[in-house]
Amino acid sequence: MKPVVVFGVGDFARIAAVYLREDSDYEVAAFTVDERYIVEPELLGLPVVPFEELPETLGPGEYAMFVAIGFSRVNKARAEVYYRCKALGYELISYVSSAAHVLLPVEMGDNCFVFEANVIQPFVRLGNNVILWSGNHVGHDSVIGDHCFIASHAVISGNVTIGESCFVGVNATFRDAVNVAPECVIGAGAVVMGDTEQGAVLAVRGTEPLDKKSWELKNF
Repeated sequence: MKPVVVFGVGDFARIAAVYLREDSDYEVAAFTVDERYIVEPELLGLPVVPFEELPETLGPGEYAMFVAIGFSRVNKARAEVYYRCKALGYELISYVSSAAHVLLPVEMGDNCFVFEANVIQPFVRLGNNVILWSGNHVGHDSVIGDHCFIASHAVISGNVTIGESCFVGVNATFRDAVNVAPECVIGAGAVVMGDTEQGAVLAVRGTEPLDKKSWELKNF
């Protein structure tokens, strides 16, 4: 297995490096970002290498990569870097936590990251560059398209299709056989009962605070 260079220096990059180090056979060798974004020369005791210099110093013949960027611009930022790394010839690894529950057969593309406590039922297909944060349920025969980001504790019922470059917030729920078009944003706590149009935003209003303070509550 090739050592891995993690693209990114933010929270996701730091977290991904720890998961790879502690729960996989991969060795994380370095971090990388475009030179203009480098603030410190090291992160977690590893070098931060300018991406412009990466092919000459940690080339694709000897190193693989993982792109650890979040859902900025409805995942377009991560997708752009994904294609830049592919164009240079890097293998992009996928990771599945040892504490995830995956029932085969499941198809999965490259640059996927599946955190702990995910339940993935048989005949699920995950595209390329898909992030499943912790604690999601992905029902049988569902399809999650390329470049999607699924936050924690979403419930995706069976035979659901989520188009590419979607973002799904925490605790969202999808009825079975729903088709979510590409580039949708499904807000935290949303309940998706029918098909969506491309680019749709489904948001739930947050709980409004009461017009009193906690110490004014009776019997509490």
